[in-house]
Amino acid sequence: MTSRGVEVLAHGITKAYDHGLVTALAGVDIHVKSGERVAIVGRTGSGKSTLLGIIARLDPFDDGELLIDGRLPGQLGVAERWRAENLGMVFQFHHLLPHLSALENVELPLCGLPRRSRGKPGRADDLLDELSMGHRKNTLAAHLSGGERQIAAVARALVNRPRILLADEPTGNVDSLTGETILAALTAWSRRTAGTLMVVTHDSEVAGAMDRTVELRDGRVLERRSG
Repeated sequence: MTSRGVEVLAHGITKAYDHGLVTALAGVDIHVKSGERVAIVGRTGSGKSTLLGIIARLDPFDDGELLIDGRLPGQLGVAERWRAENLGMVFQFHHLLPHLSALENVELPLCGLPRRSRGKPGRADDLLDELSMGHRKNTLAAHLSGGERQIAAVARALVNRPRILLADEPTGNVDSLTGETILAALTAWSRRTAGTLMVVTHDSEVAGAMDRTVELRDGRVLERRSG
């Protein structure tokens, strides 16, 4: 079933660390339409991950305005509940729990959803099968290869049927074949569901697969079209 993505509108977002000594974002303006696929690029330390954390409602910002589907973050309800029902995240370093199996890790986001919202049983199994990881589903994360862990992390990000998916260097620490698998999974999800996809990346192939590219430089946005 097709679902609507999330619209993100940020204006003048600022964020500093160390009591204002380190500026991560210096007035970021960005508009991502519902269902759009956007790559965010820039040098290391340019604030790309900080921006994703703010959009995910994981981190506060100092000044500016953030609207998600036309509403302020405080109007969206409890952040944890909003993330459970709307958001998927893929990190550069998978963040799997090593003492749980691949399947158990993928199922974790469903614990934050009401039972009626979890969908049919076996969704985590199906996702691992689709990503050619079904044969490793009962393997502890500690015993998976780096590429297998990242693929499981992608499945975990998709299991709650998110409306927006934020991926921070999802192919940055895997081989080229695994990177292709991950990119194919993310873009296929976006096309199938009309979900919004924002990807921080240094990989030109990943950036080229998006609708457009946004560059962060000195805490501000420079924008260029892909293709």
